[in-house]
Amino acid sequence: MVPSAFVALEAFPLTPNGKLDRRALPVPEYGPESAGRAPRSPREEILAGLFAETLGIVNGSVSIDDDFFRLGGHSLLATKLVSRIRSTLDTELAVRQIFEAPTVAELATALDAATAARGRVVRAVRPARVPCRTRSSGCGSSSTWRARATPTTCRSR
Repeated sequence: MVPSAFVALEAFPLTPNGKLDRRALPVPEYGPESAGRAPRSPREEILAGLFAETLGIVNGSVSIDDDFFRLGGHSLLATKLVSRIRSTLDTELAVRQIFEAPTVAELATALDAATAARGRVVRAVRPARVPCRTRSSGCGSSSTWRARATPTTCRSR
């Protein structure tokens, strides 16, 4: 396992028994490392807000160059982020894309390419008469299927 944060200490806090006092350890800060660039488009602005919301960053200052995983994200939060992006932007996104494009800028570019390559799934109209399936599973061998696949066995309901 890889730690999600490192904190430099001059000395470890110890209990009176000489053991590590875990309660006295400082809480790591998962804020952005630098000021970074501001969002350039409405999509990047929405994505930066979703990054901040998912990661629990209070001031919401996520730049387009901040890495999701360096800000404290992990695979479960990536799944939550993908769900929020799908519902907010109404676009299809795989969890894998968060790992391949972990910054707001890279993810916005990936979403632009994905939207152009794949359209939305729309409901199709069902025909009044559905074609009959003459071959059913469990008929046995092909000779049995040929014997049973007569026009009289195929009836519309």
